[in-house]
Amino acid sequence: MRIAALIFALAIPAQAQWTIQTPTTADLRGIDNVGKGIAWASGTNGTVLRTEDAGYLWQRCTIPPNAEHLDFRGIQAFDANTAIVMSSGPGDQSRLYKTTDGCQTWKLIFTNPDPAGFWDAINFQDKNFGVLIGDPVDGKFFARQTADGGRTWRPFADDAALIASGPNAGIFAASNSSLFLPENPNYFFLIANTQGRSALFESSFGTIPHCKNLGTNASPCPKDYLWSELTNLPLGSISPSKGVFSLCVASNSDQDITVAVAVGGDYLHASETASTAAYSTDFRTWQAATTPPHGYRSAVAYDAPTKTWITVGPNGTDISTDDGRNWRPLHPTNNDAPDADQYWNALSLPYAVGPHGRIGILNPSALKPK
Repeated sequence: MRIAALIFALAIPAQAQWTIQTPTTADLRGIDNVGKGIAWASGTNGTVLRTEDAGYLWQRCTIPPNAEHLDFRGIQAFDANTAIVMSSGPGDQSRLYKTTDGCQTWKLIFTNPDPAGFWDAINFQDKNFGVLIGDPVDGKFFARQTADGGRTWRPFADDAALIASGPNAGIFAASNSSLFLPENPNYFFLIANTQGRSALFESSFGTIPHCKNLGTNASPCPKDYLWSELTNLPLGSISPSKGVFSLCVASNSDQDITVAVAVGGDYLHASETASTAAYSTDFRTWQAATTPPHGYRSAVAYDAPTKTWITVGPNGTDISTDDGRNWRPLHPTNNDAPDADQYWNALSLPYAVGPHGRIGILNPSALKPK
């Protein structure tokens, strides 16, 4: 079955902040901007979209086999031809499919082996190494890694730190951004809700504990990524609808520091501002935002050229120019639709996606210092 091209001509008003598109009726949760005009999006009913011209045209991809009713919450793309899409759902409704021919065909590469499991996020550092995270199974967060581009997935050597407890323990699969893999290949981070609070976990590369090297002729102690819980996040108590939802880490070259920002809130009370953002410069000491975003936020990203953080949710968009300490609304201009800043689920700048096929392309000038 060939791809059916969905051609959508854009009407771009002068100096508008957002270009809004609706190339599908599916609810969109996943978005990944590869660069050079290539981006992929995913959502309900087995929907995958692809653009090769910076969003001028979106192609509706072939639906993966037996995926017509799946909810693709995450997508990881590598180029115009290659991408892995993750569905979220109970048991075997959580699956991974991969395409290498520009989404004309798909191959099922992994299905959730746990009937009680639910996958939440997938992320890759390069075309080979990736991590898959899910809700707790038998009291421990699900975690798998691949070193061959998704062909095989194996457990971590030491994931004892991923013990989850409490009735609301879990990870929100809202924007495929609870898992962050920086360029440094030696570590990555996970945010999760457990034991009545939100927590930050780190997986760093090191020697497996309790290994003993018996001599120079013996095999060296094997190494793998080892999990540890770093700290609590100051985002209040959790509930089935409240907690931490998204994490982003960025380097601030001016100050030669790394900044981490986490956002969340209560999606059932989207206008509540309490416990919606926190920031850190060492991953261990976190502060709640002094001026928080003006509601629940499901995704956060960093725009390096303007040194601006941006976070989105159903009731609006906020930006911070002081590394997450203070946030202000990014209100639509007179050239935008009144709700141009609203109804977003996920970010991969300059793209945002939301319900009912909503795709937004943020004009770079919207983040330039005034």
